[in-house]
Amino acid sequence: MIVVTAPTAKIGRHVVEQLLDAGEPVRVVARDPRRLSPTIRDRVDIVEGSHRDAAVVDKAFAGADAVFWLMPSDLHAPDVMTSYVEASRPGVEAVSAHGVRNVVGVSALGRGTAAAGRAGNVTASLAMDDLFATVTNYRSLANPTFMDNTLRDIRTILGEGAIFGPVAPDRKLPLVATRDIGTTAARLLLDRGWTGFADVPVLGPEDLSGNDMAAVITDVLGIPVRYVQIEAAHLEAAMLSFGASPGMARAMADMATAKIDGLDDGVVRTAGNSTPTTFRQWCTEVLRPAVDAARS
Repeated sequence: MIVVTAPTAKIGRHVVEQLLDAGEPVRVVARDPRRLSPTIRDRVDIVEGSHRDAAVVDKAFAGADAVFWLMPSDLHAPDVMTSYVEASRPGVEAVSAHGVRNVVGVSALGRGTAAAGRAGNVTASLAMDDLFATVTNYRSLANPTFMDNTLRDIRTILGEGAIFGPVAPDRKLPLVATRDIGTTAARLLLDRGWTGFADVPVLGPEDLSGNDMAAVITDVLGIPVRYVQIEAAHLEAAMLSFGASPGMARAMADMATAKIDGLDDGVVRTAGNSTPTTFRQWCTEVLRPAVDAARS
């Protein structure tokens, strides 16, 4: 039995689908099972509730061989350590209590870089990884920025012809599609021959700058789009306007600053850690339909 947390999130949904396609028995932890697609709902064992809840994960992890762990950010938490590390402690305790042999977690690039200790959400994610690694075999999916984050820019793409970010316009960094993270996670969960702790970088196929991304979006959508650099402090203000706590808003700005300072530069791209979905392909298959829907 493989347990999948956050099964309705972009990554979790891909993990569930691929495990089921491989014939694996799957149990999911879902706060609202109605959000599961009808094609999935009848094929999985469902434990209703939050995987931050000790009673829920204790029930879900009983008899499990492996767990996919994705801890969403809690914008209302007082700080990132509470959001990621403290919220994960019930899961760690349940993994230990039930002898779950393998856990794959969604985390971030940055381990071993000078910026990792002051990188907000990333610093907390790495600490979460370390916590799980004390009780079981663990693989940390070390991700860069998600291509899918561009979906948040649809309003400004249509209204201002712009995407925004804190990194210099020509600074190239890795990007990854969430579906490729899901594929990597499913592969590790299906294998389960691995032991110990390791990071598994998931880098996407190429490094792109903000200007590169804007050029691709312009070409795919057929409308002019430019990249505009903003200060990290603007991200903090935006997070506060969305209802984030001061600590979580500050963490977002810290993560942005750390990326500017080389957080994502610590891993050399290889054939083994490069995933297939290009940004152009993602824009064609995901962004363009979303933009068309927003226009209608």
